[in-house]
Amino acid sequence: MTEPPGPERRRFLRTMAALTGAVTLGTTAGCKSPGSDAASSGATGAEYGGRTLTSAAALPKPFTVPLPIPPVKRPSRSTPDTDYYDITAREASVEILPGLRTTIMGYDGIFPGPTIAARRGRGTVLRYRNQLGVPTVVHLHGGHTPPESDGFPTDLVLPATGGERFADQAVGGTAITGTRDYTYPLDQRAATLWYHDHRMGFTGPQVWRGLAGFLLLTDDEEQALPLPRGDRDVPLMITDRAFDADGALNYPAMDAHLISMAGVDAAHMAGAAGDVVLVNGAPWPELEVDAARYRFRLLNASNARRYELALDPAPRSGPSFTQIGSDQGLLAAPLEHTVIPVAPAERFDVVVDFSRYPVGTRVTLTNGAGRGGTSRVMRFVVARKATDDSRIPARLSTVEALSTASATTRPWMFRKGKVTNMGANTAGWVINGREFDPRRIDAAPRLGEVEIWRLATDAYHPVHIHLSPFQVLSRNGGPLDPGDHGWKDTIDLRPKEYADIAIRFDDHAGRYLLHCHNLEHEDMAMMATFQTTR
Repeated sequence: MTEPPGPERRRFLRTMAALTGAVTLGTTAGCKSPGSDAASSGATGAEYGGRTLTSAAALPKPFTVPLPIPPVKRPSRSTPDTDYYDITAREASVEILPGLRTTIMGYDGIFPGPTIAARRGRGTVLRYRNQLGVPTVVHLHGGHTPPESDGFPTDLVLPATGGERFADQAVGGTAITGTRDYTYPLDQRAATLWYHDHRMGFTGPQVWRGLAGFLLLTDDEEQALPLPRGDRDVPLMITDRAFDADGALNYPAMDAHLISMAGVDAAHMAGAAGDVVLVNGAPWPELEVDAARYRFRLLNASNARRYELALDPAPRSGPSFTQIGSDQGLLAAPLEHTVIPVAPAERFDVVVDFSRYPVGTRVTLTNGAGRGGTSRVMRFVVARKATDDSRIPARLSTVEALSTASATTRPWMFRKGKVTNMGANTAGWVINGREFDPRRIDAAPRLGEVEIWRLATDAYHPVHIHLSPFQVLSRNGGPLDPGDHGWKDTIDLRPKEYADIAIRFDDHAGRYLLHCHNLEHEDMAMMATFQTTR
């Protein structure tokens, strides 16, 4: 790494010290190896590999609050080819647990943020205003986006008031005060995308406090299919949180004010999770449904927790879930599942046919990887008979198979390792033995060329790649997992596992990220930068 000279070097070291300082404290406090926190907290290793926080607040009985649906945002103005949206990040006091108020960071002051409904080929410009007291970054997860709008973690939007004190944190990036325009061409397949905060060293606590929302992209191909739509097309953002006695969100940040000391405390380096499961921001909610097919867009927006989703009772005939899409849109053909494992940031687009249940049946969406309260997610009540003209076609889409005949293989190893904190080697999370440095380029793939990336791990790591989708070729040299099919942008990797993926970057030259989407790992330096070239 080339060090910047003089005062700029000192600012750089201070910022990197803030990023890795929590890792130093983790070592001196006797930080456990990745995965060991699960055993110490009573969680199963399959649950997420981290540690669960226990709420001090009185928690509601499951299935006593209705499922909220995030509002669809209206454009502030439109031209023949572009829609413009104004979204403001601000604090708000909301009721999450009945009878208690919780202060959140929310897009437009709500959690989840408003849903943006977009159509392929129409550009979307997000005019984003930061009215919080700390820097933020917006990343459209799954977006095929120019680098200046992708949400590089040091391309900061500073607070409108007092933001100058954070300017030193824009190491290798940019700092804009108050307002920034993010331009999304959205020339890509219909898919369930989501937007969330991506600030270096603080993504975990800022997403935990509420900075996440859906962007649902459609196109002519998807619209021509007879899939469930309207009120029977339901986005489900699944998260977990913990609460203090007064309703405040409980998160183990090194700096509770999110000012300068990045990362989490030593006990949660492997990942932080809560004991309350929220769906669309509500604890263990309930949804009345018709005896008909429903499309559910499942998003695991948790920081670290994995889910193994199932229906209880399962239908007497037919599959529990028919998967029609993955992270990056429609599959070539439907796939049937009894259980769906979902890692952080993964999306599964599924259809559930409630006509297979008698009216009055209560169907629980369970989590086989959880215990106690985290073993349940939400409940559906089959309330009435209804007409249903939807169906699931045998063929859904054409999925191009990337040719790897002349592809080179690029290795990426995700593991616990040493990070450098102003000359001191300390424990942390690294990729290819190196901690994240926003000034360093770790790979330079050429646009239009297919590469094989071998992603290997020591612990649970959901790996996310920016800019372009990929196709999973194999796991440990063998067959795919049931959830690996179609175009992906995030892959769940278990301890001591590797996967080969085929990826081709198109259209946009510039800097992008490869990182673990366990947000505590990400904040503790498990990111790498690649630069696409022409």
